[in-house]
Amino acid sequence: MLRNHPKLAAILFGVAAQSLLAADPTMTPQERSQIIQLMKDSEKEFLQAVRDLTDEQWQWKPAPERWSVGEVAEHIVLSEGALFAKVQEALRNPPNADWEKKTEGKTEFLLRVMAPRLGKAQAPEEIQPQGKLTRAEIMTRFAEGRLRSLRFAEETKATLKDHTAEHPFPIFNTLNAYQWLLYIPLHNQRHDKQIEEVKATAGFPAK
Repeated sequence: MLRNHPKLAAILFGVAAQSLLAADPTMTPQERSQIIQLMKDSEKEFLQAVRDLTDEQWQWKPAPERWSVGEVAEHIVLSEGALFAKVQEALRNPPNADWEKKTEGKTEFLLRVMAPRLGKAQAPEEIQPQGKLTRAEIMTRFAEGRLRSLRFAEETKATLKDHTAEHPFPIFNTLNAYQWLLYIPLHNQRHDKQIEEVKATAGFPAK
């Protein structure tokens, strides 16, 4: 039948070939394992960085315009909540037919720039530390937020990559739910390094 309709045959062949070449929007087992390990590693780094600090060390600021360890910790907690909300926002959005084009190369970009603290930007106001949480509240919220993020990473069966949400910084623009999830531990690692920088600053209080 198609032999008599070469144009139709060509169109159908093109559609079939395109569907075969389309990327899978689900996390691969390797990607899932990577996120889970990054979440565990960044949590361990954070807990080790703040363990046994005195209240004076927790509150000490290297300069008036720089954050204390406690403020960095509060930012980590607020950010994890906001980033996980972005994962959920993306999944509520309908699948983005252009997800491959819109998010191409951004996973590698996140891995390259986030944890090593390449480039700096002003955090959005809603995730800047306000000093409204006690140290105990920060640590409790960190544990609760990380458990939620980790369980999601371990258990989700959603197609994360074809659901997208916009980042407020133009350098990122559109990220998919997988990338937003990956963002959580990479952002944590980025600020674990900031905590170590504060602790290594001249004048940091002794115990």
